[in-house]
Amino acid sequence: MTTASAPVAAADTAQQQLASDTCAALHAAATAIPGNGPMLLPSYPSIKDAGDDASLALEHVAFVYDNALAGIALTACGEPAQAKRIADALVFAAAHDPSLKDGRLRNAYRSGTVGSGPMALTGFWQTHGNYWSQDPYQVGTATGNAAWAALLLLTVYDQTHDRRYLDAATAQLQWIQTRLNKIAPPAYEGGLFGYDNTQRVQHWKSTEHNIDIYAAATWAYRESHGAEWAQQAKLAGSFVNAMWDGTEHRFLVGTLDDGKTLSRDKSGLDAQVWPLLAFHPRPSTWNQVWTWVQTQHGSGAGYGYRRHPDGIWTEGTAQVATAMQASGKPVPDALWQLLIAQRDGEGMLYATPQARIATDFAIGPTSTHADFFYYHLPHLGATAWAALAAKGWNPFTGSPITPGENR
Repeated sequence: MTTASAPVAAADTAQQQLASDTCAALHAAATAIPGNGPMLLPSYPSIKDAGDDASLALEHVAFVYDNALAGIALTACGEPAQAKRIADALVFAAAHDPSLKDGRLRNAYRSGTVGSGPMALTGFWQTHGNYWSQDPYQVGTATGNAAWAALLLLTVYDQTHDRRYLDAATAQLQWIQTRLNKIAPPAYEGGLFGYDNTQRVQHWKSTEHNIDIYAAATWAYRESHGAEWAQQAKLAGSFVNAMWDGTEHRFLVGTLDDGKTLSRDKSGLDAQVWPLLAFHPRPSTWNQVWTWVQTQHGSGAGYGYRRHPDGIWTEGTAQVATAMQASGKPVPDALWQLLIAQRDGEGMLYATPQARIATDFAIGPTSTHADFFYYHLPHLGATAWAALAAKGWNPFTGSPITPGENR
């Protein structure tokens, strides 16, 4: 072996090890829920018998985004039957909500087996006051999360050719269509936040959400040739294109709450790299975003969520590795090694190696400050993205990545 080829071989070995580890962890998580029927996986499986309110709010919680990622990653890992179990749970949830009748999915449900009676929502008994406590974000619906559910359902449709999954995916896209905000720049707004009787419309428009919607609608059009999905993809895609800042060579995160004022001070890593995966073909100028990613989001061998990060975001670092492959860029061995090092004792990856990292974003309109953080907890979403990166799988298209396919 020549010295020139040694780093490539080392990187291949680390990538293969990460693929093996993360696929095994996802398999273990799925098979830990008995039977072959519908199920949802806990987003933070290590939180058990929690004592504090912050932990109780995440115990037994299955975020739809994390589960959609896990289902897509299980497909990439060669386990379509387990992916189908998650998709079946989402199909059931949309049809058996305790109170909603519009067919949309919520942001989270209770983890575990699914399939009898009304869909179980998240919540816990608050002993300080003796009442049932629910998280207003978890019971709401974000358009981006609904789009990710559609991406999983489309993935399972590709595997099974069962029309139920295509219909379930387009049902989510139909609800997303109701959240069209025509104020310039037109796009799909954030969604609904809060409890059923007091849900608030979030009028801000997210670049990340519209990337998700573009990908899901493009895929739905590919499968069904429905003109409405072509139009939805065109509108969402136009917004993402409008968020490209040709001066700073990066994507703006979207608009403020008025739906029209562009947000320029913040930066989210996902909004920078997801367009490189979701759009094919894409403008060649978007390749210039890599300088922004390195200089503004770099954190040691990995990457952080916010601009000038205070630590590594494991999930986002895996997203970068995935986008690098699609862009024909070599993934450094140090990045693969960093991801491997995030494994906990049961194989799941920590959301961050730091105790806590900030995003600069708020969870919802009732927040008084930027209270959206990631913690040093084993995380389903981080594990799933690492599996996707290691397997070289594009979740926005449902297919293996051909190196440089979106260059």
